[in-house]
Amino acid sequence: MLFGLFLSMYLTTVLGNLLIILAVTSDPHLHTPMYFFLSILSCVDSGFTSTTVPKMLVDIQSHSRTISYVGCLTQMSVFLIFGSMEVLLLTFMAYDRFVAICHPLNYLLIMNPHLCVSLVLISFVTSILESELHVLMALQITTFRVVEIRTFFCDPSQVLDLACVHSFTDNIIKYFIGTLFGFFLTLGTLFSYYKITTSLLRIPTSGGKYKAFSSCGSHLSVVCLFFGTGIGVYIGSAVSHSPRNIAVPSAMYTVVTPLLNPFIYSLRNRDIKRALRRLYKAASW
Repeated sequence: MLFGLFLSMYLTTVLGNLLIILAVTSDPHLHTPMYFFLSILSCVDSGFTSTTVPKMLVDIQSHSRTISYVGCLTQMSVFLIFGSMEVLLLTFMAYDRFVAICHPLNYLLIMNPHLCVSLVLISFVTSILESELHVLMALQITTFRVVEIRTFFCDPSQVLDLACVHSFTDNIIKYFIGTLFGFFLTLGTLFSYYKITTSLLRIPTSGGKYKAFSSCGSHLSVVCLFFGTGIGVYIGSAVSHSPRNIAVPSAMYTVVTPLLNPFIYSLRNRDIKRALRRLYKAASW
């Protein structure tokens, strides 16, 4: 039952994100900063869910939750890279919508290709550094050959909890990273949408307001879902060490959010739907 459910969710996630990538790359009308970030986000979503779900499917079939310590660190490292990239990309996409709505005349000048590529590279490099920092912390405080997963993947907070003694420095680094990615980036996203909302209120016609908000409504839905569940996991792990309290929000932002992203962006976006129709017609010939 669970195997079939998560397998279908995984395949739908990968296929949905692949369709968005193909739609954006094949349609010249979608070669804009917003859709460039969306295609990168779809790549990250596919990698993000591929880090956890295949191993979970194997565990369901084998009725075992054990994993080698090297494998656990590898999974944690890749998970952090894709997870951190997703957080940063969502923040950059909020900034993109802020520039598009609040500074429309200078949009293409500000969000030029050089800046867009630089932002993606910044998110990638920052994610690798954050991942390596977690791995170094784990290598210093834990030495096991095999570990048992309490939920369904090697969550960083759970791996660091394997240490019998938590040093003050380790806790400071852990909460500093959580504050940086959980608070400041969320604050930056909220500030962008605060400025967007104030600009929308100045638009005199309701049609103009709807058209402007429709361009960022999908992104706002994904931000609320991902950030809300992600912050819930870290707060839950700090307050309670019960696997059940962590498993549900973990599944939400590692499995459900990447699954819903293609539907949210395609169903609420006319350009994506139009590009998918063209893609389907081209494939049917």
